[in-house]
Amino acid sequence: MKFSFIRPAKYFLMLSAALVGVSIVLLIYPGPDLSIDFTGGTMMEIRIPSSATKDDLANTLSSIVFTQEEEEAKTSIGNFSISATKGSTMLIRMRDLSNPEHLQLQAHMNETLGETEELQFTTIGPTVGASLKKRSLWALTIASIAIVLYIAFAFRKVPRKLSPWRFGLIAVITLLHDVLITVGIFIILSQFTSFEFDTLFVTALLTILGYSVNDTIVIFDRIRDNLLTQNRGEEFYIVADRSLKQSVTRSINTSVSTLIMLSALFILGSESIKWFVLTLMVGAIIGTYSSLFLATPLLVYWKKKT
Repeated sequence: MKFSFIRPAKYFLMLSAALVGVSIVLLIYPGPDLSIDFTGGTMMEIRIPSSATKDDLANTLSSIVFTQEEEEAKTSIGNFSISATKGSTMLIRMRDLSNPEHLQLQAHMNETLGETEELQFTTIGPTVGASLKKRSLWALTIASIAIVLYIAFAFRKVPRKLSPWRFGLIAVITLLHDVLITVGIFIILSQFTSFEFDTLFVTALLTILGYSVNDTIVIFDRIRDNLLTQNRGEEFYIVADRSLKQSVTRSINTSVSTLIMLSALFILGSESIKWFVLTLMVGAIIGTYSSLFLATPLLVYWKKKT
């Protein structure tokens, strides 16, 4: 019996539904660990003397008391987190600091720990963080709507028994599938690593949308061409299955070549883009899976229902 992509599709659909369900639960609890890009605050990367430890740094941060000369008020640093990087530096996340507080913190660390080197200092106000969060959600929403409209227009000449809107809506369903599962995976990673959801991660998600929809459109385009040249009386699922078989080699080759390039970038690239590259790698794998085992079977099942 010849291999068919459509026959085992129900198992892949069940797997995808389960993964999406788990990802939605993870979004609710424990939820994404948002960076200061979205929450507002200060991120500081420093290199402390070799004689000092992470605990020493934590005690230093806990003990500092900021003094405001004009207001004669004393404040503490509040809640903070410290994580060690691969470059033997310390990454500190805390509430947003004013410039005088920043200078006082530097002086206090130098006095308590010894000479420290500040490599990075970034502060974002809570209003800016909320604005970035809203804009990121709008970017994902607008991109999805634009994809539906574009695909519906591009496939407007499909046979009348198939609505072009189906192609667009199913493409977006697979995109949401890819994004949700990718987000779920990184929520899990954030519980065991220093990863945080930032604007670079949103950029990676938008890149995944473009990559995944490109792969899906290639397969849908092959289905459209085969529909226009099919033998009369040939069932739609046979045409769809044949189209998948004709496209699978191209899809896998594209994905493998992309993963080779991203793997090289992940290994040889700078530390600042490692999470971005890893997100693209995960998205490329999930996007290829959804294009081959999710998009076309959904189109076939929807056709059967009408």
